[in-house]
Amino acid sequence: MPLNRLLGMFKFFNIYKEMKRILSILFCLVATSILSISAQNAADKIVGLYHVVKDGKNSKVKIFKYGNGYRAQVVWLEHTKNPDGTQKTDLKNPDPKKRNIPSNQIVLVEKVVYNGSDAWEDGHIYDPTSGKVYRVEMYFDKPNTLTVKGKLGPFFKRMYWEKIN
Repeated sequence: MPLNRLLGMFKFFNIYKEMKRILSILFCLVATSILSISAQNAADKIVGLYHVVKDGKNSKVKIFKYGNGYRAQVVWLEHTKNPDGTQKTDLKNPDPKKRNIPSNQIVLVEKVVYNGSDAWEDGHIYDPTSGKVYRVEMYFDKPNTLTVKGKLGPFFKRMYWEKIN
């Protein structure tokens, strides 16, 4: 075999090895990006508008990204006026500065974070009917039914929020 041909084959194999190494690195980068996007999509599954019924009263609650977690805020109430025609506000809020917030703008859930196992936790839920704050865990039992579990020590209460978009 001529020396030029051997040198040509040697260069081809070196180029082939280098291309293979570069393709392996690119594959790893793409796979990592896809997994990261997939995890973020799973975390954002909670984002949306929900129909909530509590004590026979209808409301709509919006869950959205906020800071490093998620927040749930009332965006619509069936009855926003007092019998005298004035706007209902968050009168039972333990923070006096928040007692003038209109009832259709109350933040219910703060700082929940996705745990990687189809649940959001480590946050708090506020009950405007009592003015109390509880630890909260949220997860989907059914595709469009978010279970919202307020916890106080060993005790808990579940609510079911129906996703409408």
